[in-house]
Amino acid sequence: MTDNIGVLGKKAPQRTGVERVVNAPLPTVYGKFQAIGYMDHDRGDEQVALVYGEIGPDDVLIRLHSECLTGDAFGSQHCECGDQLDAALRAVVSEGAGVVVYLRGHEGRGIGLLGKLRAMALQAEGLDTVEANLALGLPVDARDYGVAARILEDLGVRSVRLMSNNPRKREALVDHGIEVAEQVPLLIPPCENNITYLRTKRERLDHHLPHLDAVVSSS
Repeated sequence: MTDNIGVLGKKAPQRTGVERVVNAPLPTVYGKFQAIGYMDHDRGDEQVALVYGEIGPDDVLIRLHSECLTGDAFGSQHCECGDQLDAALRAVVSEGAGVVVYLRGHEGRGIGLLGKLRAMALQAEGLDTVEANLALGLPVDARDYGVAARILEDLGVRSVRLMSNNPRKREALVDHGIEVAEQVPLLIPPCENNITYLRTKRERLDHHLPHLDAVVSSS
């Protein structure tokens, strides 16, 4: 038997917390990163941190990027996620050092791929992203950033310059013991297909998107 049965016939306790599993070089079109893989034993998710250059403990430029298959892989214009990931990877390379933590299990702000697609179908009928989630009986934002904080701690990072427009990410890191020295805007020019979505993020989810002012005033 190989199902964690101990010598006394009792099951060994299940692992908890975040475990570093592997560190592999990852050459990309942006530059050569180290892909450090983690297992989140509490949630069962596999996570990865892309580390560029030699990072120190303080004021590290980072991005906590929520998994978005449609935006990151398929180039969806429904959101700006793919462009934000691209901009973040370019930024840490330009900086000479930094970390992009790619957070799996965050699809659709934590409601999963099928939940997100159902919400998108409702948005096509006129609901905004908040209304769509609620109409499906799903939370507006179910993401948890505890695993990101544990990954940063494992990397020896104490304080960060956080590339994000979302104040909740900053609050979550601080709550989990990571100092946020600066919140760095990651502003992507809107397009016809995502302007309504971005306005909703600004008006109902408190995202800091000052670049929409010109679009709003001219619309």
